[in-house]
Amino acid sequence: MIELVERHTILGVVVGSRAYGLSGPGSDHDRRGVFAAPTRLFWRLAKPPTHLDGPLPEQFSWEAERFCDLARQANPTVLEVLWSPLVEKITDLGRALRSARPAFLSRRVEQTYGAYAREQLTRVVHRRARTGETNHKQAMHMIRLLLAGIHVLRTGEVLVDVTPLRSRLLAVRDGSMPFDAVTAWAAELQDELTSAAAAATTLPAGPDLDAIDQLLVRVREEGLK
Repeated sequence: MIELVERHTILGVVVGSRAYGLSGPGSDHDRRGVFAAPTRLFWRLAKPPTHLDGPLPEQFSWEAERFCDLARQANPTVLEVLWSPLVEKITDLGRALRSARPAFLSRRVEQTYGAYAREQLTRVVHRRARTGETNHKQAMHMIRLLLAGIHVLRTGEVLVDVTPLRSRLLAVRDGSMPFDAVTAWAAELQDELTSAAAAATTLPAGPDLDAIDQLLVRVREEGLK
């Protein structure tokens, strides 16, 4: 099935530290993509996979319908694929997908980004209590998620490249920022996230399902050719 990625990828990007502007000499190339399985494969009892690993290391791809379903739910991991500045492959359908980005955004961002960040912080705190060790990298990504959520609520654009905050975020990652300062920053950002959702955002309450359906219909029609 990996040929679905090799032959039918419509959008392939790099995410992770290289896209965030936080990479170092040994950073991985975290690749994410979207493939559009040929439409006739859906007419069989055995449907195409919703996602696939590979073929390259650290590469993961979603089938277009599954990707759109996750994106409309404001999944942070999926949304950043649409805004990654590091595009390695894009087709006409991929450009149509990127053009439809606003359709996926809604005020659900407050819930998803906030929940992801709180979950990360809880894991960090519990690990500290259990082992005395701090997962500084996890703490950094918790902060980054909050920053991204605030940004999308205020601007309608998903924040991927956090280069302007590189030094401060790397201080979290390498442990040079005291943990009390990290949790205080997180609390401040959680308040900003709530405030942005209540007062500053122009995002709709829910995604534009009609626009997403139109995109998927185009994908399936193209898949018949």
